[in-house]
Amino acid sequence: MKNILIIDDEERICDVVKQGLEKMGDFKVSVANNGKEGIKMAKNLKPDLVLLDIRMPGMDGIEVLNILKKEESTMAIPVVMLTAVLDSATKIKCSVGYDDLYIEKPVDLIVLKEKIEEVFKMRGGM
Repeated sequence: MKNILIIDDEERICDVVKQGLEKMGDFKVSVANNGKEGIKMAKNLKPDLVLLDIRMPGMDGIEVLNILKKEESTMAIPVVMLTAVLDSATKIKCSVGYDDLYIEKPVDLIVLKEKIEEVFKMRGGM
């Protein structure tokens, strides 16, 4: 079973994605509703993958991504940006931060599951 951490301030989206992934795949999904909580949970849980929103109050997803990739305990965790932010400048900031994928909201859960499995395959099955 793969552990996935969602870091997103939109609780409704988190609930839909959590329930969908847990029903469709061999996933256990945890949720953090802000960046600081997400970083803390990533350090404690050591998830197999993080789904990270960009636009969040307080600490945005790019800040969270940069912190996760600088911390020794979380730097190897793949991060998939899951966001409605579509501009190319933001995509570039994310890729500089070593995200594994950039998926635009709203996302089809089947597509999301396929993309997550693709990341695991690219990372050697993790």
